[in-house]
Amino acid sequence: MTERKHILIVCAGAIGGLYAAYLAKVADVAVLDTNRAHVEAIRQDGLRLTGCTESVTKLAVFASVAELGSRRFDAVIILVKSQATEAAFHSIRPVLEGRPVLVTFQNGMGNEELLARISDLDVAHGVSFEAARYDGPGRVHHLVHGEDSWLGPARGAVGSVAWLGELMTKSGLPTKVVADPRGAIWGKFIFNSVMNPVGAIVMGVNAARYDVPEMRALIDDMAAECVRVAEALGIKLEFDPMYLVKKIRSGEAPLSKHAGSMAQDIEAGRETELEAMTGYIVREAKELGVPVPVTESVYRMARGVEYAARAKREGR
Repeated sequence: MTERKHILIVCAGAIGGLYAAYLAKVADVAVLDTNRAHVEAIRQDGLRLTGCTESVTKLAVFASVAELGSRRFDAVIILVKSQATEAAFHSIRPVLEGRPVLVTFQNGMGNEELLARISDLDVAHGVSFEAARYDGPGRVHHLVHGEDSWLGPARGAVGSVAWLGELMTKSGLPTKVVADPRGAIWGKFIFNSVMNPVGAIVMGVNAARYDVPEMRALIDDMAAECVRVAEALGIKLEFDPMYLVKKIRSGEAPLSKHAGSMAQDIEAGRETELEAMTGYIVREAKELGVPVPVTESVYRMARGVEYAARAKREGR
């Protein structure tokens, strides 16, 4: 791999900012983010990572596609919220002439199918076990330095993304490239679909997910339902989706204050990815005829929490 690769990262929030800072060590990275205050802060002082990683990285960062000019990229990594994927894709059309591979590491499900449907480019999907938090303009807090990431083609050959996996590994984010990463993607997806809405319901207090016996039982019942949905879809899980929960319960892993991105979104007044997570499970289960009463109840409660948080912000 002698030729330096060019990578565009769409949205430099939590994980996008983390990926940008790491990949900038080994590739030419450009960042597109509509948060102008974030863009200006990065231009002026660089992107600062704190927590598990302490660094400041100078990046080529842009607030609009027009500012990118005629740049061409080998890969475009899309890290917007799932509900913004289609709009993000249409916005970056002018820089897709070089036919980059489109890559999604998003939490929600269905992004790779959407990208494949609305484009004729190679599409790759993967899963990251890093956790981070956007801490304000120019700042990202690296909460968890997780296990190996997984990456593979949703459309195209393994070779279309093998080079990206190598670069990620070289940058300090070890990545496994496989022909079909769905078993790993679904493992993390089930974890997110269970733990994120529960984290929001307990108001972002992570200890409540572990110290309250009724919450532990709820989580276990919900996880079992989600696994049955994956099995009905023919997905062979690469690992137990709840292995980290079990490690924390047993004392093998420490309990952090991180209660998931959905709790963070509600606290910050952002739209959550509930529909692309737990809502996706509920809809798939209905289509498959798999009963998921606990998951559906948690989904309904999380919808209520979203509404209540929005109403409080608006003074209703």
